[in-house]
Formats: sequence, structure tokens, C-alpha cells
Amino acid sequence: MTLAAASVDTGDTAWLLAATALVLLMTPGLALFYGGMVRAKSVLNMLLMSFVSIALVTVVWLACGYSLAFGDDAAGGLIGGLEHAGMAGLGPDSVQGTVPTLLFATFQLTFAVITAALVSGAVADRAKFGAWVVFVPVWALLVYVPVAHWTWGPGGWVLEHLGALDFAGGLPVEITSGASGLALCLVLGPRLGFKKDAMRPHNLPMVVLGAGLLWFGWFGFNAGSALGANGLAAAVFLNTLAAGCTGLLGWLFVEQRRDGHPTTLGAASGAVAGLVAITPSCGSVSLLGALVIGLAAGVVCSYAVAWKFRFDYDDSLDVVGVHLVGGVIGTLLIGVLATATMTGGAEGLLHGGGLAQLGKQAVAIVVVAAYAFLVTYGIGKVIDKVMGFRASEEQEHKGLDLTVHAESAYDHGVLGHGAPVTSSLATSVPAAQKVKKQA
Repeated sequence: MTLAAASVDTGDTAWLLAATALVLLMTPGLALFYGGMVRAKSVLNMLLMSFVSIALVTVVWLACGYSLAFGDDAAGGLIGGLEHAGMAGLGPDSVQGTVPTLLFATFQLTFAVITAALVSGAVADRAKFGAWVVFVPVWALLVYVPVAHWTWGPGGWVLEHLGALDFAGGLPVEITSGASGLALCLVLGPRLGFKKDAMRPHNLPMVVLGAGLLWFGWFGFNAGSALGANGLAAAVFLNTLAAGCTGLLGWLFVEQRRDGHPTTLGAASGAVAGLVAITPSCGSVSLLGALVIGLAAGVVCSYAVAWKFRFDYDDSLDVVGVHLVGGVIGTLLIGVLATATMTGGAEGLLHGGGLAQLGKQAVAIVVVAAYAFLVTYGIGKVIDKVMGFRASEEQEHKGLDLTVHAESAYDHGVLGHGAPVTSSLATSVPAAQKVKKQA
């Protein structure tokens, strides 16, 4: 056994293996969550946008993304080097802390995957699938990878120069995906019938199932970021559960007072909002702080999702209202609620730390949000000019499932007698017309 291999902790490694699988499961969970929220005519397209992100981001990450994000700093805290491009030099005996480096790299890959998939919710029902396939790897390299290096990489300016705290991804995951989603909303424009037609979720049980899988995976997302089977992971695990619960309750409370009806969609959205907000702060705040952060996110995000109607940006599935706003809440409140018991040093305003940490958190939020928005807007505009980013009006009207993928998620009895709907668009439409003529 080599000296490097001897430093691997089997307990930490086992936990991180499980956590990696949990975080990867979040992307199929997100696919169900988003898929249930869109209309029935585009549900398969929504599912596929998440699933294809797994493949696209994985290829980019292994080629150079991991090295640029977590390699030795090569540009004053802005980006890593290419010494590990193609995973060069990372054999089975390479160690990161107490776990194999290859496992650490895979764990971080799952974060990049779900962040890209999150952006798709902002442009649901109207984005060209081919344009999305081009967008994802370019966006991952130009937006996610640099912000991940800033926040977690060796020499990253947010972590080591500014001193802002982010335990599990408020900046590179939540704020980045939310700001990028807003940018793409503006590039593509609103859906046909926005603010006029009802665009209700077509399958609420699917939404709740997806939210449940997200919540389950979030324990790996947050507690796995402790990179060990230890007391910090246990505290983060409990904080994650607590914030999800108060987020759910806060959203339902607002719905009951405002609308007179607590809803299943509200419960699912509130839980996700609480989980989003606790992501950056789960390793910095006490249990009481986690309860407060989750509740604040549930209440504020329940109002924020309606901003799109006031400001005329069509954020289809509330990526801005939940992920951007929730990420800002959780990242900013570190400067108020952080406790030395969790951070090992830095403290928030309410624990005697003054305004210093709050100011650092605010600077990080503004810079990351602005960078993600501007770069994503530029990428979107270039793709739109070169190949078109938005589906045609006919495709959007008929639904992307049939017109783009030649599939239908459900058999609505169009063909009669329970006959299955064919996956071929060319044959399914004439067949349906023939049945109507016979009738």
C-alpha cells in the first residue's frame, strides 16, 4: 500500500460515495419536478433537457472543467490551470483530504450537472433542443466553472481573498443558475399566451415526487460537502432537514393568508426554497439559524415568483423566484446568523461579528450574479443569432414533444380503444385523422 493510499479514510470515502449518488439522483428528481410543472404537450422535452445535461456536463467536466475549477490557481483567483485536463495525474492513489481525488472530482461533477439543468426551467416550453445542447457545455465552461473556482478552488478570490462563506453552493449553484435563467428569459422572450393563457402544472403528483427526490438528494448535496463522515456532516444534515420544513410551512402560510388555499405545488416549492437558502449557510449557522433561513425563504420566495408578471420576464418554472432569490437570502444571512461554533472563526452580525462578514457576502452575491447574467446573456445571444434559440410558433403551439421528439408522454385516447400512441409523428397524425373520419 502506498503512503497516499494509506491516508484515505474508508468511512469518509463510503459517505462521499453515497453522497455523490444522492446528488446525481437530484437531476432526475429535478426532471420530474420540472416535468410535472409544464403542460402535457412538452413534458418529455422538459425531462430530456435535464437528462441530456448529465451527459453534456460530464464530458466537459472530465475534459477540462474539473481542472479549471479545482486545479491550482492560474490567474489571480479567477480560474485554475489545465494540469488535470482529461483527469491527467489523478490515479486511484491520488488523495484529496481523506478521500480519493477521483471521488472528489465526481462529487463536484454532480453539482455542475444539476446547476446546468436548473437553468432549463426558466425557458421551458419554448427553447430549441438543439440550441440547448450547444448552450449547456459552453455555459458550464464559461459560467459554472469559473464561479466554482472563485468559491471553492485553490486560491479562488471569493474564498481566499474576499473571505465570503459558501458551504455547499449558494453562489456557484443557486445564484448562478437563477441569474443565468433570468438572462435566457430575456433572450428568448415570453411564451405564447404569457399573462393571458392558463399555464398550470399538468401533473402535480409528479411535481411532489420530484420535490421529494430533490429533498432526499439534498442531504448528499449539503452534508456531503463536509467531505467526511463526521460531526459537521451531521449538523449540516439536520440544518438541511430543518430549513426544508420551515420553507414548506412558510410558503403554505402565505398561500393560506393571501389566497385562502394551501396547495401541493406551494408545499413542494416552499420545501425547495428552504433547501435552496440553506445550501450556502448549512455549515455556518446553528439549528435555530437554519429554521429562520428556511422560513424566510419560504415566505419571500412565495411572493418573488409573482415578480415575473410585474416585470414582464417569463421565468416559466420560477428559477429566478426560487433559486436566485432563495440563494441570495441564504448567502446574505450568513453575514447575520453565522456562528463560530460552525465556522470555526467567522461570526455574523447577531453573534458579535459586526458588519464585516455581511459586507463580504453582499459583494460576492453582486459580483457572481452580475457575471453569470452578463456572460449567459452573451452566450444566449450568440446562439440565437447563429442557429436560433427559440422554437418556432408552430412547435410551441403544438408542443415540443411531438414536433421535436416525435413522442407523446400520454395516451389520451386519441386513437380510440386504448390503442397506444405511436412514437412516429409522421404516422400518428394521419392515424388520428383517420379515426376522426371514421367516427
